[in-house]
Amino acid sequence: MNHAASSPDHGALMDSVYRGQRHIYDLTRKYFLFGRDRLIGDLACSDGDSVLEIACGTGRNLHRIRAQWPGVELLGLDISQEMLKSAQHRLGNDAVLAQGDATSFDAQALFGRAKFDRVVISFALSMIPDWKAALAQAAQLVAPGGALHIVDFGDLHGIPGPARMALNGWLNHFHVTLRHELLQTAASVARQFGLRHRARRGFLGYYTLIRLENPPLR
Repeated sequence: MNHAASSPDHGALMDSVYRGQRHIYDLTRKYFLFGRDRLIGDLACSDGDSVLEIACGTGRNLHRIRAQWPGVELLGLDISQEMLKSAQHRLGNDAVLAQGDATSFDAQALFGRAKFDRVVISFALSMIPDWKAALAQAAQLVAPGGALHIVDFGDLHGIPGPARMALNGWLNHFHVTLRHELLQTAASVARQFGLRHRARRGFLGYYTLIRLENPPLR
């Protein structure tokens, strides 16, 4: 496992949150982190493609990606050493894992490459304090012909008001903040880096899927 400098405060917070939770994380999150498998199905990987997940957590998504898209190269980054313990246990030698801050890591130093065919961020931007910097960082890592795939909480507007307020309060307990500017920011980042932008709304606005595609070289 490689290591890199990370934000001490946020890294320590995440370690304190997940030191115990990592053992039950996947069991509990499957009931409210919807859209992850839809994202994985949309990756459309080819044999030999590199797939980097930023904020890979327990390695659940990388494990599913390996099963659905065999032959890909798996790489994962997380700020929490505690979560990386679970990911390492789950993935073994099937993935290269590294500790780092999503807003500022050196991909070349950590993974031996600066660009990736697929970059994945799943329900992490809503937990990263400087999420706009993390989004811009991820966009710069996409190789020509590749794509950045994002899934996160949507506007929740299809959910009745009282239920929406209760859900918001419950998510705040887990250090989750809805990013109401996510769609606009993703579109702005796409323009900044010359990427094509696509977005889809999940059922009741519960989640949003975003894809930023880097056109192939001519």
